[in-house]
Amino acid sequence: MSHDALVEDIAELLEVWVAGWSGSRSYETRKEGRFPAALRADKTGDWEYFAYDPSDAEFADLAAKTAQADTRILTILTNDIGRYTQLARENGLNVTSDSQTMMIVDMGTQDAEDPWLSDDDLKLTTSESKGVHYAVVHAGEKVAASGQVFVVGQTAVFDKIVTEPNYQRRGLGSFIMKALAAQAFQYDVESGLLLASLDGQHLYSHLGWKHVCQVLMMSTNRVDETDLSVA
Repeated sequence: MSHDALVEDIAELLEVWVAGWSGSRSYETRKEGRFPAALRADKTGDWEYFAYDPSDAEFADLAAKTAQADTRILTILTNDIGRYTQLARENGLNVTSDSQTMMIVDMGTQDAEDPWLSDDDLKLTTSESKGVHYAVVHAGEKVAASGQVFVVGQTAVFDKIVTEPNYQRRGLGSFIMKALAAQAFQYDVESGLLLASLDGQHLYSHLGWKHVCQVLMMSTNRVDETDLSVA
């Protein structure tokens, strides 16, 4: 699917993102009705359900499945936060995160060349395993920043973009994104996709990424103790 067509189809964006995110983390996936789900074997050991603007009945069905265990998560993509916050309350779930966004970029606007580090004390290492491409910046023996990317069709799904606290504000987040983009260009990619934390949104916007929609995470937990599915 072309970048322009993909931007207009958020339900398809969700399917592509789940496939890429699950591929990046080696998660098993399945369908719940018309919606995707992933088994978070390395974290909660249980299912996370995903949906874009489900109907009230569809939401109730997903909420019932989520409520069967406090390790389950329901993630809703929407631009109507009020509606789904209310539906969560009506169906016995709590919103554990409402600050994330899905973001997209036209990869044609991104630099295809390998970036370079101006600091001689830092070193970039790239690798690939089972289709997942990794970029890690080391400062001596310590990891300063890291990230990974998994390609689904013509879309590069970026994941786990992290700059360690002692190395923030040195441009390493941008550097990792550029290093991963250079690896993704080994494929015929047209779009980049990710879920961004509140902190990450400024970085990605600076790199040309655009907001698609808000992301709500829900569970039976009363506090924000979910492991966020974000870059």
